Amino acid sequence: MTRFHRQIAPFPALPGRRTLHWFPILAVIAAIAVPPSADAATRRRVGAYDGTWNVVFVTTRGNCSSGYRVPFTVFGGRVSSAGGGRVSGAVSRAGAVAVSVSVGASHASGGGRLVGNYGAGAWRGIITGDRCSGTWQATRS
Repeated sequence: MTRFHRQIAPFPALPGRRTLHWFPILAVIAAIAVPPSADAATRRRVGAYDGTWNVVFVTTRGNCSSGYRVPFTVFGGRVSSAGGGRVSGAVSRAGAVAVSVSVGASHASGGGRLVGNYGAGAWRGIITGDRCSGTWQATRS
């Protein structure tokens, strides 16, 4: 009995165009292979930070007032204003936050992380003409 030994690479290197040909097929296979319950689990995780968050802003650089308390609403991973001003932003499933806020000519952006019912991060912006930056802390109501 003759055995043929041929080394099989787990991910064979294919020439450029051939490799790209397989990506749509693999995407379809992956979509079919994901059970429907995974979609429901993802929706639950995205909403894990839903609710009203009371955020306290502290100025560490610049000539801006400090200690403002502002409520934000998180619903389905999207951040919006629970008070005044224009707020846009998002919270990832892992709790990473990115937010932009504008009120009149003042605007600021910030980022950080939420964990459970608490969060913290940094912000910077131009408030009534002054460049400022600082930190923020949040608690969920």
